[in-house]
Amino acid sequence: MTNSSPTGKIAQAHGRFVRGSVSKVRRVLDQIRGRTYRDALIMLEFMPYRSTGPITKVLRSAVANAEHNLGLDPASLVVSKATADMGPPMKRYRPRAQGRAFAIKKQTCHISIAVTPTTES
Repeated sequence: MTNSSPTGKIAQAHGRFVRGSVSKVRRVLDQIRGRTYRDALIMLEFMPYRSTGPITKVLRSAVANAEHNLGLDPASLVVSKATADMGPPMKRYRPRAQGRAFAIKKQTCHISIAVTPTTES
């Protein structure tokens, strides 16, 4: 998905229904927001969190959108926006004693990343 903003070109990508809690994804997104594409990839590669896999996938998709749809150079891109919102919980049931069922809610989240070219003057 691509948009043009008044300040320049923006390329976006979304990862929807990703398994994992929003807070654990946000702590990684806070680290890469505002960094260049190359720096963000290096940081994600060496972070010890499970959520870096889906985030890397969405980031690469946003850069591919910028390159293919807008003709931008990946070396000049910066992560301008990176957000995570809650998705619907997956409902599962675990058997318990005396025929009871115990509900388990597995969290999901939606990851959105936007990249813009650097404005060097």
